[in-house]
Amino acid sequence: MSFIKQVPFGRTGIKVSPIIVGCMSYGSKKYLPWCLEDEDKIFEILKYCYDHGIRTFDTANCYSNGKSERILGKFLRKYNIKRETVVIMTKVFFPVDENLEPFNLIDDISDTLVGVQVANQRGLSRKHIFDSVKASMERLGTYIDVLQIHRLDHDTPYRDIMKALNDVVEAGYTRYIGASTMRATEFVELQMLADKYNWFQFANLQTAYNLLYREDEREFVPFVKKHGIAMTPWSPNARGLLTRPVKETITDRYKLDKKIFPVDEVNIEIIKRVEEVAKKHDASMAMVSLSWLLGKGCYPIVGLNSIERVREAIKATNLQLTEEEVKYLEEPYRPRNIFFF
Repeated sequence: MSFIKQVPFGRTGIKVSPIIVGCMSYGSKKYLPWCLEDEDKIFEILKYCYDHGIRTFDTANCYSNGKSERILGKFLRKYNIKRETVVIMTKVFFPVDENLEPFNLIDDISDTLVGVQVANQRGLSRKHIFDSVKASMERLGTYIDVLQIHRLDHDTPYRDIMKALNDVVEAGYTRYIGASTMRATEFVELQMLADKYNWFQFANLQTAYNLLYREDEREFVPFVKKHGIAMTPWSPNARGLLTRPVKETITDRYKLDKKIFPVDEVNIEIIKRVEEVAKKHDASMAMVSLSWLLGKGCYPIVGLNSIERVREAIKATNLQLTEEEVKYLEEPYRPRNIFFF
């Protein structure tokens, strides 16, 4: 059996797998229609990942209203996984109430009963950060390796946010902190605050980055590379658009996020080129898409819903694109509006 070589996680000194398991796919179809609910199947996938060296797992408190974290924790216990052999990443910002049915995390629910119930379970107040982290640890059954702020809270002073994050590290609840989905200027401002007060800084950036959306190449990518910050892109395959020919792109996953990655002329051309390069290498389109990101020094977060998808991701780590192929894939790209949600 061959194993995936572990790679440095920025300048933290720890190693992670170059492919990160995206646990958003595991939980409840009430939360997202494409989620896997069969725990036996999920455990089979996770064990296959673990046995082949994919031992870094990304989840969030809010995924399936806490169920994703519980499933990951149950997996670790079921197979007596040694804690030091895995890296667990989770997030804080969105509310979780396991006594409630899954609700839309994006919509404004402030004037509803649910909104009142979770009023202090959303954002990055010191109260919510500590409450959320402790709840995540209970669901996971262990400490957190990397705690990421899922979104930036503009209602809480940035200094308070970074102080609370520093304190959860010092309390031993998490080993490192990271950030997701914000402007480059905001990320830098938060890092500067932490540096000013000698607090722990972000060790990684989780952002949307793929062949169809490359806006962060202007500011974010150069900054994180210069400062040794790990980059773990979400949606590396653009919600599945980069994994199949154009005529087959409309999936349930895509329907939810079609405004993020539109099927327009530019993206259609990029998808066609991915398909062309894949045929040249006798590889899948997903392998080409992931190989491109790996070549950028990123560690993509990949939703893995079958053993075959895991094998495909493993093969992507050995697929080397030529400089000419990279240029060919990138050439059609045109600037996009930066999106936040």
